[in-house]
Amino acid sequence: MASFDLIIFDCDGVVVDSEILSCGCLLSLLRQHEIETDLAEIYERFLGRSFQAVADQFELWRGEPVPGDFQAKLEAAVRLSFSASLHAMPGVIDLLDSLKMPYCLASSSNLDRVQLSLSLAKLSEHFKDRVFTAQMVRQGKPAPDLFLLAAARCAVEPADCIVVEDSVPGVTAAVAAGMTPIGFVGGSHAPGQLADDLLAAGARHVVADMRTLKSMVTELRGW
Repeated sequence: MASFDLIIFDCDGVVVDSEILSCGCLLSLLRQHEIETDLAEIYERFLGRSFQAVADQFELWRGEPVPGDFQAKLEAAVRLSFSASLHAMPGVIDLLDSLKMPYCLASSSNLDRVQLSLSLAKLSEHFKDRVFTAQMVRQGKPAPDLFLLAAARCAVEPADCIVVEDSVPGVTAAVAAGMTPIGFVGGSHAPGQLADDLLAAGARHVVADMRTLKSMVTELRGW
């Protein structure tokens, strides 16, 4: 039986309520390139994935590589949007302050964006150097590499890790890593079917707020 010695949080849509902002920026930029899509499709295709997924899909849509300045324009738009509107997920600071186990962050976003998000949400001191991003591994989510890296750096066996994720690729990665995923659907972006999708991907439980997550972690650890 797992002892659960580490909890790994995704960043976007879990500790910060950012997905509706960043996906809105992506939607706007894609439409500037005459790609007609909507937020539902953006969520379905890109939640929990790195920019490479966007670049690959852009080429399929347009039949040409993503423009060289596309990522920089996207990051600039996201930075403006985050600076104006980003906040910590309700209840997450109380949860982190109450945890009686080590925790870290593992995100598909690049390190600059994660650090900006944590700073704006006043969460930097909670995670400090326990931040891992897709830039640090060969394959991002849904591959298990990022979660396995986080566990190794924290000196915890994968089977003893709980992962909190809001995306199917994230839950899939946690399952592939041999960890216990909990789905989170408390973000402003969460579509109605997300809970069912996360359970189908292998989430042990699904929660919609941080208070329930605290109770769930306590139950799993048997405190």
